[in-house]
Amino acid sequence: MPVEITWWGHATCTVEDSGMRLLTDPLFARRLAHLRRRRGAPPPPRAAVADVALVSHLHADHLHLPSLARLAPGTRLIVPKGAPLAVPGLRRLDHLQLIEVAPGDRTQVGDLVVRTVPARHDGRRLPVGPHRSPAVGYVIEGEARTYFAGDTGLFASMAEEVGPVDVALLPVGGWGPYLGEGHLDAGRATQALAQLMPRSAVPVHYGTYWPIGMDAVRPHEFHAPGEEFVRLAAERAPQVAVHRLEHGESVRPEVAK
Repeated sequence: MPVEITWWGHATCTVEDSGMRLLTDPLFARRLAHLRRRRGAPPPPRAAVADVALVSHLHADHLHLPSLARLAPGTRLIVPKGAPLAVPGLRRLDHLQLIEVAPGDRTQVGDLVVRTVPARHDGRRLPVGPHRSPAVGYVIEGEARTYFAGDTGLFASMAEEVGPVDVALLPVGGWGPYLGEGHLDAGRATQALAQLMPRSAVPVHYGTYWPIGMDAVRPHEFHAPGEEFVRLAAERAPQVAVHRLEHGESVRPEVAK
């Protein structure tokens, strides 16, 4: 069965591989604190159907407790090590099978292996307080090797840590007019692409949420990152097939035989 990627908006994707459905950083809300969903309707109920959910770090737009509560009983939830201590609400999601991981770990799920890799990003739940949990990325190894970067900046050992991959799901923007430390914009994401050299790439983490009352502040940072990533990737990594998806759209990328 071909590998299929569906982008639901922000960092939320479904990866279907080897008969399994994996969901990345589930976020189904119309509004999150000062953010509102400006593009695309919230994902339909079928988006919450998954065998495994992957959480890359503890920020509320990536670890969203109400969205995780919508997952079916028995769904495996893979989170960075220390997450239940830092986010006590996770322990109340007792209908899920919670698995804590750290970079270097390999988790078997059916015929797949989910490999945890480092990310360069602040892993804390809030910008103050102890650093109890790392930010991570994941490589899903099945019929394809699919890299979900979560939130990350560039780091020198990225290609070595991630390894050869067929598909890269790369963040190319954010939820506000300025990106802080530990993020990729379209330009830095194409640098990552040139290091990783997957067969295919899908830009994510842009064009979904925006702060309330800031629609007119640097609006190009909301609308443009996906198209800018496509343009720059064609210049810097022309061998990579880049698929810019609309919300709810799917692609079956080419993978190695």
